[in-house]
Amino acid sequence: MEKLDEFDIPFVGLKNGIHQFVFILDNTFFEGFDFNDFHQADFKVELALHKSESLLELEFTSKGSVGVSCDVTTEYFDLALNPSWSQIIKFGNPEASTDEILVLPVGAYKFNVSQQIYEMIVLEIPPKLEHPGIANGTLQSEILDKLKTLEPKATPVEGQNDPRWDKLKDLL
Repeated sequence: MEKLDEFDIPFVGLKNGIHQFVFILDNTFFEGFDFNDFHQADFKVELALHKSESLLELEFTSKGSVGVSCDVTTEYFDLALNPSWSQIIKFGNPEASTDEILVLPVGAYKFNVSQQIYEMIVLEIPPKLEHPGIANGTLQSEILDKLKTLEPKATPVEGQNDPRWDKLKDLL
């Protein structure tokens, strides 16, 4: 993973209260994490940092799209995503960190949010990527045509049972 310095938040000089940060992402951001599954990426990430005396609350919201390949047809399409993420940062022993609460050393003066942004977006990707044209029938593809020809045509006839199962039914 490449260090992305533009995502450093120097929180020591900030006054208590809410502070807004905006990040614009493209493919170079994901390439910094050696993640090359997107053909194109375009995101706007907004970060609201709530600073208090003892902790930081981070509220990430984003809107954008990524170019991905359909798992069925391998056709490219844009997948719109609107992920959000919340993180609490406290100060103390870093070994006490959990998934919800990140603990930074007491002398820390900045925090890099690139990992949180990366995870927020990548975890929003569905496990199966299906082109929206498949569901509504508008996608014309040679692969879809081939899949339709390979579909099994015969359906089991109603009332016709395998005789091996009939013996088991008699036991009931």
